[in-house]
Amino acid sequence: MIIKPMVRNSICINSHPAGCAKVVRNQIAYARKNLAGDKPARTPRLALILGCSTGYGLASRIAAAFGYGTVTVGVSFEKPGTETKCGTPGFYNNLCFDREAAAAGLVSRTLDGDAYSAEMKTRAAAALREAAKAAGIEAKADLIIYSLASPVRTDPATGITHRSVIKPIGAAYSGVTLDMMSGAISSASAEAAGEEEIANTIKVMGGEDWELWIDALDSEKLLAGDARTVAYTYIGPELSWAIYKNGTIGRAKLDLERAAAAINAKLSAGPAKGRAWISVNKALVTRASAVIPIIPFYVSCLFKVMKEKGLHEGCIEQITRLYKERLYTAEAAFDPDRVAVDGERRIRIDDWEMRGDVQQAVLDRMARTKEDNVFEITDVAGFKHDFLEAHGFDVEGVDYEAEVDPSGAL
Repeated sequence: MIIKPMVRNSICINSHPAGCAKVVRNQIAYARKNLAGDKPARTPRLALILGCSTGYGLASRIAAAFGYGTVTVGVSFEKPGTETKCGTPGFYNNLCFDREAAAAGLVSRTLDGDAYSAEMKTRAAAALREAAKAAGIEAKADLIIYSLASPVRTDPATGITHRSVIKPIGAAYSGVTLDMMSGAISSASAEAAGEEEIANTIKVMGGEDWELWIDALDSEKLLAGDARTVAYTYIGPELSWAIYKNGTIGRAKLDLERAAAAINAKLSAGPAKGRAWISVNKALVTRASAVIPIIPFYVSCLFKVMKEKGLHEGCIEQITRLYKERLYTAEAAFDPDRVAVDGERRIRIDDWEMRGDVQQAVLDRMARTKEDNVFEITDVAGFKHDFLEAHGFDVEGVDYEAEVDPSGAL
C-alpha cells in the first residue's frame, strides 16, 4: 500500500516503514562515524535500554551498539504492523535496528511488552543472559538506560493503573502555541492539576520503576560492579516552567532525581564503581511535544537560533556527545567521579540550549513573531519536518509513491 501521513489535532496516527528504517540507518551511520573510530579503553559491554524504540532511547541503543560494539537488550511496547494497517514508528525502528545489528555481527535482543510489569523484568533478565552467552561475554549489565515515556503505568504491587497528565500546579496556565502544520499562532490553556493527578503523574513518570529495574537486575546478579545507569529529563527555560518544570511533569522529574540519588548510593556502596545519573537533555520534537502549550512556539524559535549558530542537535547527536564527552571520556571511562556534572550531580547535555546568548536570541524571536512572519522568524518548518520524520515521513531518499508492506516484512 501507499502510505501518506495522517495528522489529526497535531497527532500523527500512522507511520511509514521505509521512512522509519531510513532514519535508523542514518543514525547508525552517524554513530559509526563519530564514535567507532575514537573508542576509549573502557566502553559498555552489555547494555539494557528501557524505552529503546524511539527518541533518546533508540539513539542510546544505536550509539552503544554501532559506536562501541555493545551487546544490547532493548525493551519497548509497540503496536506491530499488519498487511493492511501501519504499526507504530517504534515497531519499524526496532525491526530495522535488529536487522542492521545482525548484518553487522552485533548481538541484540528486543522485547515487546509492558516494561513496568514484573513479567518483563523476568523476561529481560533471561534475555540478558542469552544475549551475553551468544556474544561470549559475562552476563553483567554495565549500562542501563532508562528512557520510558508512557502515559500509563500499572503498579505491579497493587494492580492499580495510573495515568499521567501535563498540567500546571496551583493555577491554570495560558500561553502562546504554534500550529506546526499551518504556522497559525493561538493561545492554549490548561487547568491546574488536582492532588490525585499529581500523584498519578509521579507514579507514571517518576523514579519508582527505575529503582525496581535496578533492584531486579541486582537480585538476578546481572549488575556489573561498574554499572552505569542514566535516566533522561528536561528542564528548559523559565518561560516553560509553569507547564513543565513547575507542573505535573516537573514534579515527576523531581522524583526521578530522588531515585537517581538512591540508586547511586546503592551502586557506589563500598569499593564499587557503579553510578547513577540524570542527564538533562536538549529540547527536541517528540510525538507528544506538539500538543504541550508554549513548547512548539519555543522549540521553533530555538531551532532557528541553534541552527544559525551551528549548535543544533537531534537525538543521535545529543547521545553521541553524552557518551563521548561525558560518560566515556578517557578520564571518566574508569573513574565515574570524573564524569562532568552540575551542582546537583546532573549531566548537562542541554548546555548549548541554555547558553545565555541562545536564550536571549530565542526570547527576541518570540517577541517579534507574528503570523505574517512566522516562517521567516521561526523554524516551524523544521519542527514540522522533525515531527513527520519521527513517524517515517518527510525523510530524504524515501519514495513515498512506492508500495510498501506495513507488516514490515522484507
